[in-house]
Amino acid sequence: MKAGKRIALFFVPGLTLYAALFLYPTITGFYYSLTNWDGISPSYDFVGLSNYRELTEHIIFRKALVNNVKFMLFVVLVQTGLSLLLALRLARNTKRNVALRALYFVPTVLSSVSVALIWTFVFDPTQGLANGFLSGIGLGSWTQNWLGDTGLAIFSVAAVQAWAHIGQMVILFVAGLQAIPKELIEAARLDGAGALQIFRRVTWPLLAPAAALVVSYTTIQSFKAFDLIFTMTGGGPVYSTEILSTFIYNTAFSSYTFGLASAGSVFFLALIAVITYVQFRVIRADRVAY
Repeated sequence: MKAGKRIALFFVPGLTLYAALFLYPTITGFYYSLTNWDGISPSYDFVGLSNYRELTEHIIFRKALVNNVKFMLFVVLVQTGLSLLLALRLARNTKRNVALRALYFVPTVLSSVSVALIWTFVFDPTQGLANGFLSGIGLGSWTQNWLGDTGLAIFSVAAVQAWAHIGQMVILFVAGLQAIPKELIEAARLDGAGALQIFRRVTWPLLAPAAALVVSYTTIQSFKAFDLIFTMTGGGPVYSTEILSTFIYNTAFSSYTFGLASAGSVFFLALIAVITYVQFRVIRADRVAY
Protein backbone atom coordinates (compact mmCIF):
# COMPACT_ATOMS: atom_id res chain seq x y z
CA MET A 1 0.00 0.00 0.00
CA LYS A 2 1.36 3.39 -0.95
CA ALA A 3 2.22 5.92 1.76
CA GLY A 4 -0.51 8.31 0.57
CA LYS A 5 -3.21 5.67 0.94
CA ARG A 6 -1.96 4.68 4.39
CA ILE A 7 -2.10 8.30 5.51
CA ALA A 8 -5.61 8.67 4.07
CA LEU A 9 -6.78 5.76 6.23
CA PHE A 10 -6.10 7.86 9.35
CA PHE A 11 -8.89 10.24 8.28
CA VAL A 12 -11.49 7.49 7.88
CA PRO A 13 -12.57 7.13 11.57
CA GLY A 14 -12.93 10.90 12.06
CA LEU A 15 -14.75 11.44 8.78
CA THR A 16 -17.06 8.51 9.53
CA LEU A 17 -18.03 9.95 12.90
CA TYR A 18 -18.44 13.42 11.40
CA ALA A 19 -20.70 12.09 8.66
CA ALA A 20 -22.76 9.94 11.03
CA LEU A 21 -23.15 12.48 13.85
CA PHE A 22 -23.28 15.77 11.93
CA LEU A 23 -23.71 15.54 8.15
CA TYR A 24 -26.42 12.87 8.13
CA PRO A 25 -28.57 14.47 10.90
CA THR A 26 -28.19 17.91 9.27
CA ILE A 27 -29.25 16.71 5.83
CA THR A 28 -32.06 14.60 7.30
CA GLY A 29 -33.29 17.54 9.39
CA PHE A 30 -33.39 19.78 6.33
CA TYR A 31 -35.33 17.12 4.43
CA TYR A 32 -37.89 16.67 7.24
CA SER A 33 -38.33 20.46 7.37
CA LEU A 34 -39.96 20.13 3.94
CA THR A 35 -42.47 17.52 5.15
CA ASN A 36 -45.38 17.27 7.59
CA TRP A 37 -43.92 14.30 9.49
CA ASP A 38 -45.25 13.94 13.04
CA GLY A 39 -42.24 11.97 14.29
CA ILE A 40 -44.20 8.72 14.67
CA SER A 41 -46.04 7.80 11.48
CA PRO A 42 -44.10 5.83 8.86
CA SER A 43 -45.60 7.98 6.10
CA TYR A 44 -45.69 11.72 5.56
CA ASP A 45 -46.24 14.24 2.80
CA PHE A 46 -43.85 16.64 1.12
CA VAL A 47 -45.10 20.19 1.84
CA GLY A 48 -42.24 22.31 0.46
CA LEU A 49 -41.61 25.59 2.27
CA SER A 50 -44.94 25.70 4.09
CA ASN A 51 -43.26 24.95 7.44
CA TYR A 52 -40.99 27.96 6.99
CA ARG A 53 -43.97 30.15 6.12
CA GLU A 54 -45.75 28.89 9.23
CA LEU A 55 -42.72 29.80 11.34
CA THR A 56 -42.91 33.43 10.23
CA GLU A 57 -46.55 33.54 11.38
CA HIS A 58 -46.09 31.53 14.59
CA ILE A 59 -46.58 33.85 17.59
CA ILE A 60 -44.60 31.69 20.02
CA PHE A 61 -41.73 31.28 17.55
CA ARG A 62 -41.47 35.04 17.11
CA LYS A 63 -41.57 35.52 20.87
CA ALA A 64 -38.87 32.85 21.29
CA LEU A 65 -36.70 34.61 18.70
CA VAL A 66 -37.03 37.98 20.48
CA ASN A 67 -36.30 36.33 23.85
CA ASN A 68 -33.25 34.60 22.40
CA VAL A 69 -31.88 37.88 21.05
CA LYS A 70 -32.40 39.55 24.46
CA PHE A 71 -30.76 36.60 26.19
CA MET A 72 -27.84 36.57 23.74
CA LEU A 73 -27.16 40.32 23.94
CA PHE A 74 -27.24 40.31 27.75
CA VAL A 75 -24.95 37.30 28.04
CA VAL A 76 -22.48 38.51 25.38
CA LEU A 77 -22.18 42.01 26.85
CA VAL A 78 -22.03 41.01 30.53
CA GLN A 79 -19.98 37.84 30.16
CA THR A 80 -17.47 39.31 27.71
CA GLY A 81 -17.11 42.59 29.59
CA LEU A 82 -16.64 41.06 33.03
CA SER A 83 -14.34 38.29 31.81
CA LEU A 84 -12.14 40.86 30.04
CA LEU A 85 -11.90 43.03 33.17
CA LEU A 86 -11.01 40.00 35.29
CA ALA A 87 -8.48 38.78 32.73
CA LEU A 88 -6.73 42.16 32.69
CA ARG A 89 -6.52 41.93 36.47
CA LEU A 90 -5.36 38.30 36.55
CA ALA A 91 -3.06 38.14 33.51
CA ARG A 92 0.17 37.89 35.51
CA ASN A 93 1.11 34.38 36.65
CA THR A 94 1.29 34.99 40.40
CA LYS A 95 0.13 32.39 42.91
CA ARG A 96 -2.82 34.59 43.88
CA ASN A 97 -3.91 35.10 40.27
CA VAL A 98 -3.60 31.41 39.39
CA ALA A 99 -5.71 30.50 42.42
CA LEU A 100 -8.37 33.07 41.52
CA ARG A 101 -8.49 31.85 37.92
CA ALA A 102 -9.10 28.32 39.18
CA LEU A 103 -11.80 29.58 41.54
CA TYR A 104 -13.62 31.48 38.80
CA PHE A 105 -13.39 28.42 36.54
CA VAL A 106 -15.19 26.11 39.02
CA PRO A 107 -18.78 26.93 37.86
CA THR A 108 -17.81 25.95 34.32
CA VAL A 109 -17.22 22.32 35.30
CA LEU A 110 -20.66 22.03 36.91
CA SER A 111 -23.48 20.66 34.80
CA SER A 112 -26.05 23.18 33.58
CA VAL A 113 -28.78 21.31 35.44
CA SER A 114 -26.85 21.59 38.71
CA VAL A 115 -26.31 25.32 38.13
CA ALA A 116 -30.00 25.74 37.32
CA LEU A 117 -31.13 23.96 40.50
CA ILE A 118 -28.74 26.03 42.65
CA TRP A 119 -29.90 29.33 41.20
CA THR A 120 -33.58 28.36 41.28
CA PHE A 121 -33.16 28.17 45.05
CA VAL A 122 -31.21 31.46 45.11
CA PHE A 123 -34.02 33.20 43.18
CA ASP A 124 -36.85 31.75 45.26
CA PRO A 125 -39.06 34.76 46.09
CA THR A 126 -39.78 33.71 49.69
CA GLN A 127 -36.77 31.71 50.92
CA GLY A 128 -34.13 32.50 48.30
CA LEU A 129 -30.72 33.94 49.08
CA ALA A 130 -31.11 36.84 46.63
CA ASN A 131 -34.15 38.39 48.30
CA GLY A 132 -32.86 37.40 51.73
CA PHE A 133 -29.61 39.26 51.10
CA LEU A 134 -31.40 42.37 49.82
CA SER A 135 -33.71 42.40 52.83
CA GLY A 136 -30.78 41.85 55.18
CA ILE A 137 -28.94 44.98 53.98
CA GLY A 138 -32.00 47.18 54.09
CA LEU A 139 -32.97 46.96 50.42
CA GLY A 140 -36.21 45.07 50.90
CA SER A 141 -37.91 47.25 48.28
CA TRP A 142 -35.56 45.75 45.68
CA THR A 143 -36.74 42.17 46.24
CA GLN A 144 -38.25 40.58 43.16
CA ASN A 145 -39.97 37.48 41.91
CA TRP A 146 -36.90 36.88 39.77
CA LEU A 147 -38.22 33.93 37.77
CA GLY A 148 -41.93 34.74 37.99
CA ASP A 149 -41.87 38.26 36.54
CA THR A 150 -42.47 38.13 32.79
CA GLY A 151 -40.26 41.18 32.22
CA LEU A 152 -37.41 40.07 34.47
CA ALA A 153 -37.23 36.29 34.11
CA ILE A 154 -35.23 36.19 30.86
CA PHE A 155 -32.56 38.50 32.28
CA SER A 156 -32.40 36.54 35.55
CA VAL A 157 -31.67 33.33 33.63
CA ALA A 158 -29.21 35.19 31.39
CA ALA A 159 -27.33 36.39 34.48
CA VAL A 160 -26.98 32.77 35.60
CA GLN A 161 -25.66 31.80 32.16
CA ALA A 162 -23.07 34.58 32.31
CA TRP A 163 -22.05 33.66 35.88
CA ALA A 164 -21.54 30.02 34.95
CA HIS A 165 -19.15 30.69 32.05
CA ILE A 166 -17.24 33.85 32.98
CA GLY A 167 -14.33 31.78 34.33
CA GLN A 168 -13.99 29.93 31.04
CA MET A 169 -13.83 33.19 29.09
CA VAL A 170 -11.29 34.59 31.57
CA ILE A 171 -8.92 31.76 30.66
CA LEU A 172 -9.27 32.51 26.95
CA PHE A 173 -8.64 36.22 27.48
CA VAL A 174 -5.65 35.54 29.75
CA ALA A 175 -4.14 33.33 27.04
CA GLY A 176 -4.62 36.12 24.52
CA LEU A 177 -3.10 38.73 26.84
CA GLN A 178 -0.08 36.57 27.60
CA ALA A 179 0.54 36.13 23.86
CA ILE A 180 1.03 39.89 23.39
CA PRO A 181 4.76 40.72 23.25
CA LYS A 182 5.74 42.68 26.36
CA GLU A 183 8.17 44.73 24.29
CA LEU A 184 5.29 46.48 22.54
CA ILE A 185 3.70 47.53 25.81
CA GLU A 186 7.02 48.71 27.21
CA ALA A 187 7.68 50.72 24.04
CA ALA A 188 4.27 52.36 24.36
CA ARG A 189 4.99 53.29 27.97
CA LEU A 190 8.34 54.79 26.99
CA ASP A 191 6.51 56.89 24.41
CA GLY A 192 4.35 58.31 27.19
CA ALA A 193 1.16 56.34 26.56
CA GLY A 194 -1.17 55.91 29.52
CA ALA A 195 -2.97 52.72 30.55
CA LEU A 196 -6.10 53.55 28.53
CA GLN A 197 -4.09 54.45 25.43
CA ILE A 198 -2.06 51.25 25.71
CA PHE A 199 -5.28 49.22 25.92
CA ARG A 200 -6.88 51.00 22.94
CA ARG A 201 -3.83 51.13 20.68
CA VAL A 202 -1.88 48.00 21.62
CA THR A 203 -3.73 45.51 23.80
CA TRP A 204 -7.18 45.48 22.19
CA PRO A 205 -6.06 45.25 18.53
CA LEU A 206 -3.77 42.33 19.37
CA LEU A 207 -6.44 40.74 21.55
CA ALA A 208 -8.98 40.78 18.69
CA PRO A 209 -8.60 37.06 17.79
CA ALA A 210 -9.20 35.99 21.40
CA ALA A 211 -12.09 38.44 21.70
CA ALA A 212 -13.67 37.08 18.51
CA LEU A 213 -13.41 33.54 19.88
CA VAL A 214 -14.96 34.58 23.21
CA VAL A 215 -17.82 36.49 21.59
CA SER A 216 -18.65 33.78 19.04
CA TYR A 217 -18.44 30.99 21.62
CA THR A 218 -20.56 33.01 24.06
CA THR A 219 -23.14 33.63 21.34
CA ILE A 220 -23.39 29.93 20.49
CA GLN A 221 -23.67 29.08 24.20
CA SER A 222 -26.48 31.58 24.66
CA PHE A 223 -28.47 30.05 21.81
CA LYS A 224 -27.93 26.54 23.20
CA ALA A 225 -28.99 27.29 26.79
CA PHE A 226 -31.80 24.74 26.58
CA ASP A 227 -30.98 22.75 29.72
CA LEU A 228 -30.57 25.86 31.89
CA ILE A 229 -33.86 27.44 30.84
CA PHE A 230 -35.78 24.17 30.73
CA THR A 231 -34.75 23.37 34.32
CA MET A 232 -35.22 26.86 35.77
CA THR A 233 -38.42 28.06 34.08
CA GLY A 234 -39.51 25.59 31.42
CA GLY A 235 -39.93 28.56 29.09
CA GLY A 236 -42.38 30.36 31.39
CA PRO A 237 -43.95 32.37 32.76
CA VAL A 238 -46.23 32.92 29.76
CA TYR A 239 -43.42 32.06 27.30
CA SER A 240 -41.31 34.95 28.64
CA THR A 241 -38.19 32.73 28.73
CA GLU A 242 -39.02 30.59 25.71
CA ILE A 243 -36.02 30.55 23.35
CA LEU A 244 -35.49 28.86 20.01
CA SER A 245 -34.12 25.61 21.44
CA THR A 246 -37.04 25.18 23.88
CA PHE A 247 -39.48 26.08 21.11
CA ILE A 248 -37.99 23.38 18.87
CA TYR A 249 -38.15 20.83 21.70
CA ASN A 250 -41.75 21.62 22.60
CA THR A 251 -42.82 21.69 18.96
CA ALA A 252 -41.27 18.28 18.34
CA PHE A 253 -42.07 16.39 21.54
CA SER A 254 -45.20 18.12 22.84
CA SER A 255 -47.02 19.00 19.62
CA TYR A 256 -45.47 16.20 17.55
CA THR A 257 -44.97 18.46 14.54
CA PHE A 258 -41.48 17.33 13.65
CA GLY A 259 -41.58 18.99 10.25
CA LEU A 260 -42.13 22.40 11.84
CA ALA A 261 -39.52 21.66 14.50
CA SER A 262 -37.02 20.70 11.78
CA ALA A 263 -37.70 23.97 9.98
CA GLY A 264 -37.01 25.77 13.26
CA SER A 265 -33.74 23.85 13.61
CA VAL A 266 -32.60 24.83 10.10
CA PHE A 267 -33.44 28.47 10.84
CA PHE A 268 -31.60 28.13 14.15
CA LEU A 269 -28.45 26.84 12.43
CA ALA A 270 -28.52 29.55 9.78
CA LEU A 271 -29.07 32.30 12.35
CA ILE A 272 -26.08 31.24 14.46
CA ALA A 273 -23.89 31.03 11.35
CA VAL A 274 -24.86 34.54 10.21
CA ILE A 275 -24.43 36.13 13.64
CA THR A 276 -21.05 34.46 14.18
CA TYR A 277 -19.83 35.58 10.75
CA VAL A 278 -20.89 39.17 11.40
CA GLN A 279 -19.17 39.15 14.79
CA PHE A 280 -15.91 37.94 13.28
CA ARG A 281 -16.09 40.64 10.62
CA VAL A 282 -16.81 43.37 13.16
CA ILE A 283 -14.02 42.34 15.54
CA ARG A 284 -11.72 41.68 12.57
CA ALA A 285 -10.62 38.30 13.85
CA ASP A 286 -8.38 37.76 10.86
CA ARG A 287 -5.75 40.02 12.42
CA VAL A 288 -2.57 38.30 13.45
CA ALA A 289 -1.99 38.63 17.18
CA TYR A 290 1.74 39.29 16.84
